[in-house]
Amino acid sequence: MDVNTILPPNRIYPEKNLLTLNRFRIPKHIAIIMDGNRRWAMLHGLLPMAGHFQGAETLLQIVRAASELGVEVLTVYAFSTENWKRTPEEVEALMKLFKTYIVKQKNLMLEEGVRLDVIGDMSKLPHDVRKTLDDAIETTKGGERFNLVLALNYGGRDELKRAVSAIVEDCLSKKLSKEEITEELIASYLDTSRWKDPDLLIRTSGESRLSNFLLWQISYSEVFMTDVLWPDFSEKNLLEAILEYQKKNLRIGS
Repeated sequence: MDVNTILPPNRIYPEKNLLTLNRFRIPKHIAIIMDGNRRWAMLHGLLPMAGHFQGAETLLQIVRAASELGVEVLTVYAFSTENWKRTPEEVEALMKLFKTYIVKQKNLMLEEGVRLDVIGDMSKLPHDVRKTLDDAIETTKGGERFNLVLALNYGGRDELKRAVSAIVEDCLSKKLSKEEITEELIASYLDTSRWKDPDLLIRTSGESRLSNFLLWQISYSEVFMTDVLWPDFSEKNLLEAILEYQKKNLRIGS
């Protein structure tokens, strides 16, 4: 098998990149901070929501490309705990976008073997959004080709706070003793306990902050920053990030 059996012929990838791609070192779990939607809209003279809608279309393309490359899990920062500080109008529009996007793509995810999951505190999301998410998660739970994980009302510190609270509660109820608390046990209480930690973190739009995303999980992840705004992020950019990941010497603890 060569790389051309991984990438369909209708995709446009630089030939020199195809020749250097190591199909045995594809990151199995990629996390993305999808930043730059509002700046993209401003640059195009559009309202902020136009950037979010274009960003949703970009996500669909990247899910397909990542799956074709052999990535197994894609975790994307869709709405942070800090995003509630945006204007009520923008928050409401974002919630409608999440609901519309999930309903629109649910059958496609089912057809393509994509399993949808969510991390974050769902209790604060509108009821109709939670119901739509629950329905899509149930519908796609049999997907075995690819895992798409949406971080909604998610914050790394909030996740750790919730995990610590749950551990304390289990200690008080005698389900646990403090001697049993290890890094592995803490990880099992996190929202992401079902998946291995990300191999690669991508952040778009030229920012270099982690923005409270997967603070525990990215301890040993490779980090790729790009100036490309998320709505303009393409399959080529994804391949560039993976190639850069493959150049790194991945020796944890060395």
